Amino acid sequence: MRLSELVDYLDTWLRIREVPDWSGALNGLQVDSPREIGRVACAVDAAQATVDAAIGWGADLLLVHHGLFWDGNRPLTGRRYRRLKAILDADLAVYAAHLPLDIHPEVGNNAILARELGIEPRGSFGEYKGTPVGVWGELDVTRDELRERAEQALGGPVRLVPGGPERIRRAGVITGGGADEIAAAAAAGLDAFLTGEARHHNFFDAEEGGINLLLGGHYATETWGVRALAAHLAARFGMEWTFIDHPSGL
Repeated sequence: MRLSELVDYLDTWLRIREVPDWSGALNGLQVDSPREIGRVACAVDAAQATVDAAIGWGADLLLVHHGLFWDGNRPLTGRRYRRLKAILDADLAVYAAHLPLDIHPEVGNNAILARELGIEPRGSFGEYKGTPVGVWGELDVTRDELRERAEQALGGPVRLVPGGPERIRRAGVITGGGADEIAAAAAAGLDAFLTGEARHHNFFDAEEGGINLLLGGHYATETWGVRALAAHLAARFGMEWTFIDHPSGL
């Protein structure tokens, strides 16, 4: 499949031009390539390790959540030069989708992880520049049971700040670094809110805001979208795909 055709499809389906995001995300095609696209590698981050693994696997396209320019407009020296040189030498295309992938109702990080926890999305909460970002739904479990579900889904420990009720009947998800939306979660009437990571003051936001905060790790909560998107492309266009797991532990 021609890269331009695949990019047109992704840009439209993910609403790349419509969903606002931080400028460093640079959503969409980040590196062009003359190659036909038949093998897609996906990863959370466009790091040297994931680039090298994608090239070693023979990928034509690397699909990522956090792109090559996440740390801003920097000189192409040192590690940035080495990473980009490897990509260009291999004619590896790179496509990034950050917030457009987080919020997608079918392959989005938030919706998929919510369903993994037994939360069927019924509404949204929190926003970025006017665009809703989080999903919430109803369930009936204790907060410890919800934490156990999250640990099973994420494959690791989940920190619980028990600021809300023991019984959870409404819970929401914003993957990654969404803890600043605690007030929005509380305003939406949520008993629990799962995200990836938090800052120190978010402990008190949850404790004093009357909401249970669950922290599952930034990386662990954001592996869902790229895998689902790559699988979708494989099913729709007959491509091969692989997930490159390079956890930060954060």
